[in-house]
Amino acid sequence: MQPYIICHMMSSLDGHALTDGWDRAFKKAAGDLYEKLAKTFEFDAWICGRVTMQEVAHDDGYPNGMAKSPIARTHHFVDRNAKVYAVSIDPHGKVGWKTNEALGSHVVEVLTEGVSDDYLAYLQSVGVSYIFAGKSEIDLKQVVDILNKELGCKRLIVEGGPHISGSFVHAGLVDEVSVLILPLVDGRGEHPASFEVSPGVWKQPSHLILSSAEVQAGGAVWLRYQRG
Repeated sequence: MQPYIICHMMSSLDGHALTDGWDRAFKKAAGDLYEKLAKTFEFDAWICGRVTMQEVAHDDGYPNGMAKSPIARTHHFVDRNAKVYAVSIDPHGKVGWKTNEALGSHVVEVLTEGVSDDYLAYLQSVGVSYIFAGKSEIDLKQVVDILNKELGCKRLIVEGGPHISGSFVHAGLVDEVSVLILPLVDGRGEHPASFEVSPGVWKQPSHLILSSAEVQAGGAVWLRYQRG
């Protein structure tokens, strides 16, 4: 049985998801509220893309030359009994983790088979788990299946950014969409929308059914939708 998947987003009133340039105090308050609401979902794993995870990891890169011989492209699990997993969608292996934990969760890197041996050796040296989900591109359905069958994950929350969230919705894998709409108009057209995929990929709208709408402190509104 496929895990229940929630896509949890935070957005300005005009649909922009990136917070850089926002007032610092407002950004912190919004982020705290976003995380507070996320915890109500009681998930087994949270999923982010490379850019977000590089911020979480305080990435300074990783050393080259660690692999002394070729490394097989097979899944590598360090901890199969973690309370929560931090799943990093990182096709080419770029996030420089300093430890195998992110915000109290055990890190699982999701890679393609094109990743370098040096990066795999590095992940092994810091105790990070990793899985392979495609030769050159990530197959998100395969990711979900592996997390379910190998680690027993039954509830997953996708937390960003726009391309990861858009890709999960477009792939038809999301059961619930949760959006925290903030009392802010961003207005910067160059900023991505809350849900994005590569140009030309999204052919038709994904229809949703509103399940709840709650006003939050400070004027934000929390909207929850079920898959239509």
